[in-house]
Amino acid sequence: MLSSRLQEVLDGRWAHVRKAARAELAGDKFVAVPGETIDEARERVTRLLRQLPSDPGVAAGFPIEYGGQSDPGGSVVAAEMLAQIDLSLMVKAGVQWGLFGGAVTALGTKHHHDRYLRDIISADLLGCFAMTETGHGSDVQQLRTTCTYDPSTQTFDLHTPHEAARKDYIGNAARDGRLAVVFAQLITGGKRYGVHAWLVPIRDDEGNPLPGVTIGDDGHKAGLLGVDNGRLSFDHVSVPRDMLLDRYGQVAPDGTYTSPIDNDVRRFFTMLGTLVRGRVVVGGSAANAAKSALTIAVRYGESRRQFAAPGESREIALNDYLAHQRILGINLAHTYALHFAQDELVATLHEVQTAEGPVDEHRQRELESRAAGLKAAQTWHATRAIQAAREACGGAGYLAENRLPGLKADTDVFTTFEGDNTVLLQLVAKGLLTGYKDAFGSLDGWGRATFVAEQVRSMVFERTAARGLIQRLIDAVPGRDEEVALTDRGWHLALFEDREKHLLEGAVRRLRAGAGQKKARQFDIFNDVQDHVLEAARAHIDRIVLEAFVAGIDRTADDEARALLSKVADLYVLSTIEANKGWYLEHQRLMPARSKAVTAMVNDLLRQLRPQFTTLVDAFAIPEEWLNAAILREEPGRQDTMTAHDEA
Repeated sequence: MLSSRLQEVLDGRWAHVRKAARAELAGDKFVAVPGETIDEARERVTRLLRQLPSDPGVAAGFPIEYGGQSDPGGSVVAAEMLAQIDLSLMVKAGVQWGLFGGAVTALGTKHHHDRYLRDIISADLLGCFAMTETGHGSDVQQLRTTCTYDPSTQTFDLHTPHEAARKDYIGNAARDGRLAVVFAQLITGGKRYGVHAWLVPIRDDEGNPLPGVTIGDDGHKAGLLGVDNGRLSFDHVSVPRDMLLDRYGQVAPDGTYTSPIDNDVRRFFTMLGTLVRGRVVVGGSAANAAKSALTIAVRYGESRRQFAAPGESREIALNDYLAHQRILGINLAHTYALHFAQDELVATLHEVQTAEGPVDEHRQRELESRAAGLKAAQTWHATRAIQAAREACGGAGYLAENRLPGLKADTDVFTTFEGDNTVLLQLVAKGLLTGYKDAFGSLDGWGRATFVAEQVRSMVFERTAARGLIQRLIDAVPGRDEEVALTDRGWHLALFEDREKHLLEGAVRRLRAGAGQKKARQFDIFNDVQDHVLEAARAHIDRIVLEAFVAGIDRTADDEARALLSKVADLYVLSTIEANKGWYLEHQRLMPARSKAVTAMVNDLLRQLRPQFTTLVDAFAIPEEWLNAAILREEPGRQDTMTAHDEA
């Protein structure tokens, strides 16, 4: 069966994790429950968290000696699978084992690991990751919370100086957390050494706040009711010296500070770089939620019929309408493209985090940039695709029993947590513009305006895993653009590459011009071209997604599956070109006739792929109970549920 062979391709390197999740989490025990109160949702999710399998599971990334599997890639995939079941449960697990436990593992040393990791893995010790402040969300480097060392007591004084410095939106804080990883400015000997992290008890065994700790509840949110987000403030809380997570910075009993990384800024980015897994999980989980929504909408579109063809009594299935195909088919193509990009990203993460020897800083920074860009692309895609699926199901899509409203509400925040998407695109752009030559710099350090186009050229074409294959396809493009088939893969790659290169070189020219005119106004130099820079980052992401898709198709051994994936890739490429048609026409990369031909080809590809819509969503292999949609449990045939075409 083609869907099964396609599923094997999609399951990929961590197929055993995906298959184990489908087996061990089978049935409806773990699925989201619409209509719960906030207390019911929190109680259920906390109870189920402790019942999640650990082999394999989200806790797989922990070291083997403490009960994990030293499999960071497997832990990411396990989280992605949870996203298809219940996003509150996925986020709760991500906070516990990804953020809280991940920070203890990455930033702590052996005595922290020995004391805490086993209880963190078993969820006997629930914790928080307290980084974000009310007044400083994305700008972590400027956090206002302080932690000042006193050598006379050999303790730190943790303090929230004002309300804007309180820790906010913190998962596990409002109800369940007993210990928090708190990020603050380290001060010793009267000198600041930048942001570090401490393990801070916040509740006693009965769940009451400890002295000096104020805990608030963020209350009802648009979604994710099962996650107890809260606020933390500290009024001169005493923290023992050994609770500093001191892998990258140590404070001696006498207050002397030492670090293996001398530069404060470089140390800060190294510390944050170790926590990149959370960003990878958020992007992949959003894309998996989109798979669930599209599966529901495509299957409903097969059974739901609307209006008869002229002269016939037969009513037409929703999926037979071109307008409906454009809604669902294009989103399906982008979902497939992002799946392969995520697979490549997870593999890179796994290799970087399991490599022996010194950290490869260049590869680490590439990983962080790729994770930032794909997180933005995937979460924005999920927002669009889930909304499209909701509309495609009409009134039925608005009913909680059909899962789509829950998916929409639960994923909405994904565009702004684990990094606001616009800020993340700036991070991607900064890496491109500097060619990673200045790998460690604050996000506001855009004053470097001595760029040259050669630096851009050398950076842009650092390829994804398929470097040789991509170059061969580009080199094989025949003749002039207007003479090349619209489905020529080399032409696709060259066109995406050219757009990225042009946008980057244009940004460089504008930055250089701004530097010459506004040397004293560093902020204005970048701010004046911010829109241009963000567009360059988007073009870069489009290219790396396409290259990952091409590499995935190349690895596909089954001829029929490869042919179907190739058509899906054509649709991804041409619909992306169509969406950016204004740019291509404006810069004469497309002539008007060819631009019209692109739209015609998109429509033709949708007609060709229409018979395979169900095959494409079946290949996601999402169990029926996980989809948890009443409209999929009804008998096929005419449905009388209201759709957008019905009269109110």
